[in-house]
Amino acid sequence: MKVAVVFDTPHAGWDDADFRREMAAHVEEAEYEVAGALLARGHEVVLIGVQADLEPLIHRLREFGPDMVFNCAESFNGDPGLDFLLPGLLEAQGYRYTGSPPLALLTTRNKAMSKKVLAYHGISVPGFRTYRPGEQVERDLDLAFPLIVKPLAEDASIGISNASVVSDLAALAERVTFVHERFQQPAIAEEFVDGRELYVSILGNGERLELLPLVEMVWDKSKTRPEERIASRLAKWDTDYRARKGIRNVFARPISRPARERLAAICSTAYRALWLRDYARLDVRLTPDGDVRVIEANANPFISDGHDMANAAEKAGMRYEAFVNRIVDEAARRYEQQP
Repeated sequence: MKVAVVFDTPHAGWDDADFRREMAAHVEEAEYEVAGALLARGHEVVLIGVQADLEPLIHRLREFGPDMVFNCAESFNGDPGLDFLLPGLLEAQGYRYTGSPPLALLTTRNKAMSKKVLAYHGISVPGFRTYRPGEQVERDLDLAFPLIVKPLAEDASIGISNASVVSDLAALAERVTFVHERFQQPAIAEEFVDGRELYVSILGNGERLELLPLVEMVWDKSKTRPEERIASRLAKWDTDYRARKGIRNVFARPISRPARERLAAICSTAYRALWLRDYARLDVRLTPDGDVRVIEANANPFISDGHDMANAAEKAGMRYEAFVNRIVDEAARRYEQQP
């Protein structure tokens, strides 16, 4: 199969040969790992990096004529909020591509919109309230403290820290103002859900969904308070902080069969309700009484080798090469089944 690997890049004017040199030098980028996995299975591959100008992408795709585009783009022109543009262009140009469509990317990026969709489908989500820039926090708030305050449309835990967890109206107002001023976007305040932090990776489409082994973020309880046990940016990405607080991402500790069955049913419903395709990840909290709360969905999860989703796939019996090619197979099957 001819596969174009499309991704965002800071390197203006680079072509396939430039990216191949970085691959040969073992530069660690998810798109290079994806391309390597596809090449290992005999696909004809071209690497196309996108910066601010879409014309070179259109030209190179026409030149190559791919059977499938593997969409590795996480942003456009440095803005993660515009990640929907590339699949939108691919659809407009009639190319088959991997991953979720623009509508799913837009819906899941907006934390309030995605929660409304999930609640409509009977899925339990934290109570929440949104605040547009300049909007004040009301005194008769119908939510239970503590709350966690986040930017409405960021991913990778940007804007989330221990200071995001607030316990009264004054702290809520202060944090909402911080989000407005720092990120120039609305803030969302959600009820803090005490429970186990689980990451549910899913492959497939329609009724053919495979839930990969669960990954859990765990904290050393002797080194953290309950309100510190959140997936903040430091907790996810800062190696020193993780070591200091005893934070690890591990395959989930035992979960009762009823809770596991509820988790599978809820996450499968959420995946379909949000129009996710081929692969995605859901972040959930499992409360001490067995309730499953969906915190958010990631329609474009990080699939680099050695990270959570790839590790879950390997635990399920798919080495990285097989995992990447499984995504291509899922996308190809989806297009073949379209009327």
